[in-house]
Amino acid sequence: MLSTRFAPGAPNWVDLGTPDLGAVRAYYGGLFGWETQGHGPEAGDYAEFLLDGQRIAGVGPLTEQGATSAWTVYFHTTDADATAKTVEQAGGTVRLPPMDVFSEGRMAAFTDPAGARFASWQPRDHPGFQRVNAPGTLCWTELHTQEPDASRAFYGTVYGWHAEVMPFAGTTYTVLTLADGGRDTSFGGIMPLAPPAGVPAHWLPYFEVEDCDVTAARSEALGGSIALHPVEAEGVGRFARLTDPCGADFAVITSAT
Repeated sequence: MLSTRFAPGAPNWVDLGTPDLGAVRAYYGGLFGWETQGHGPEAGDYAEFLLDGQRIAGVGPLTEQGATSAWTVYFHTTDADATAKTVEQAGGTVRLPPMDVFSEGRMAAFTDPAGARFASWQPRDHPGFQRVNAPGTLCWTELHTQEPDASRAFYGTVYGWHAEVMPFAGTTYTVLTLADGGRDTSFGGIMPLAPPAGVPAHWLPYFEVEDCDVTAARSEALGGSIALHPVEAEGVGRFARLTDPCGADFAVITSAT
């Protein structure tokens, strides 16, 4: 499961790029009870979502040419420059070369060989999110791709992840764990996308909620939409895929106890 005791390769931040900061602040505030703490023009109008005063995620304007509204998952690294080199050597693309973010840390943004976007965060003053697995916080990350075998190999090279493939709902599902940990360090999975290409490869963040059905209905009331209505997965929980008013996809889940 996710943790705030970050180890190399673990998710340690997630943020939203959007064309309408005001709209998404209102939406996620209504959906999860998040408050927003802005960092001003000197930080490019980047802000953080807070829950009970704790950092949950980030939000900022779109900065890349041709970018559309989307969530980005960041994975911990002790050396962003070395990670960028490994990404390139493994066949990925460095979209944003390693750069310092004030004294907070060093970041870089990438695209994997199948087209999914992700990033790495090398923490300094800002270690990452302060709370996970509780209602209103990140609890899982999931890669949707048409190339699960190649993706397992790529991320294994970049982050050293272990991958366990198992049958799930008529297909297969890959559970990802950290290089130096066992099953207790699972943080995400890989879900195959069925060809032909209709949906591009992407990382999907999951946020824990107390009631998946109530949250899905609330999303619609707040101007979002439901991409996948709530469904039950035995032993996993009840989950739904939602889209915010600006088009960013994410998932919510009421995990099985």
